[in-house]
Amino acid sequence: MEAISNFVSEINGLVWGPPMLVMILGVGLFLSIGLKLMPIMKLGAGFRLMWSGRARGDEDDGDIPPFQALMTALSATVGTGNIAGVATAVFLGGPGALFWMWLTALVGMATKYSEAVLAVRFREVDERGNHVGGPMYYIRNGLGSKWAWLGILFAVFASVAAFGIGNTVQANSVADVLETNFGLPHWVTGVILMVLVGMVLIGGIKRIGQVASALVPFMAVSYVLIGLIVLAINANRIPEAISMVFSYAFSPAAAEGGFAGAAVWAAIRFGVARGIFSNEAGLGSAPIAHAAAQTKNPVKQGMVAMLGTFIDTIIVCSITGLVIITSGAWTSGETGAALTSLAFETGLPGFGNYVVAIALAIFAFTTIIGWSFYGERCIEFLFGVKAILPYRVLWIVAIPVGATINLGFIWLVADTLNAMMALPNLIALLLLSPVVFKLTREHFDKQKALGVE
Repeated sequence: MEAISNFVSEINGLVWGPPMLVMILGVGLFLSIGLKLMPIMKLGAGFRLMWSGRARGDEDDGDIPPFQALMTALSATVGTGNIAGVATAVFLGGPGALFWMWLTALVGMATKYSEAVLAVRFREVDERGNHVGGPMYYIRNGLGSKWAWLGILFAVFASVAAFGIGNTVQANSVADVLETNFGLPHWVTGVILMVLVGMVLIGGIKRIGQVASALVPFMAVSYVLIGLIVLAINANRIPEAISMVFSYAFSPAAAEGGFAGAAVWAAIRFGVARGIFSNEAGLGSAPIAHAAAQTKNPVKQGMVAMLGTFIDTIIVCSITGLVIITSGAWTSGETGAALTSLAFETGLPGFGNYVVAIALAIFAFTTIIGWSFYGERCIEFLFGVKAILPYRVLWIVAIPVGATINLGFIWLVADTLNAMMALPNLIALLLLSPVVFKLTREHFDKQKALGVE
């Protein structure tokens, strides 16, 4: 097992090395410039579109309303990355890692926008009448048959990666935190999660969309509100915390207490890696959900999609990171969910750790159902609809297994597979960027001609 772990660790260091980080940030920056910073400038318009699409889709094309598509994508992104991932980034990279998470999110909004635009533009209708799309489809339909291998590569990596980032990591984190706070054995958590997820998956994307649109807003708002209460308690430390975030982003963080110290490279590496793990901009996962949206307008769905990155990282991850830094818990030597629990408990004694436990459990549950859909779509692309049921069964069985195995190794594997599925998608985004720019320009020229902002 140690030999396997060392091997995966070497691959991880390779795929998350400077070339990958430059590519993720570079593609996001290139798309941001090509879109003339539209995702940031039109953030308010995106939120208005989200609420207008909450009750229904604007056209019949698609399977679920735009709001449910966003909530399905958010259900997969708002997970352990927002609680354990942020804490791990701060533990390994220091407070400066939060700055690089923010930067990743700001350019990632353009990436997520472009992914969703292409997903709707190049989606298909399968033999069951469902709208299917995502990187594998926009690679095949947008780049042509000579690039088909790249789409296959993405689907293979994503269908396997889903078991890491979207299943076992989530189940293990929940089992760990529930045993710590409530004394619930790992295997019991695994079985409960398996039953609950199975009940949702029976209903397919429509059931997933309904559950996500009910749970995601509730859990995200509740977590943010409680985080704001803790920050209000630590209000006098907020200026210092923000100062540390910016100063340690460009200068080494010295060892302090249980914190071992971190070079600037560590802040960049873990900030970007955990940022991508959390908001998934560039991974190519979210567009799979947005392809199912009831819309004929790729640009409108792209504007809804980009909100996912903003909500996940700029809002939810920032709350976690600032609570950890203002509480002083980041120098305790704790990491992962235990560090976040300690930080909330410091601000809200006798209550904070339970908030984190419950939030993580709900976040992880929705992530498991969201990623099951991603994995299913990838496996359908590779083998057809007949492969969905066996994959779904395997998915459900993997949950209790994931709940009982070593967390450190799972994080390592998930982190590695993240990068490997991102590569084909980032290449496709660069090659198809002219399509994104053209559709965006035409949409806003038309709006301008109609006198609509």
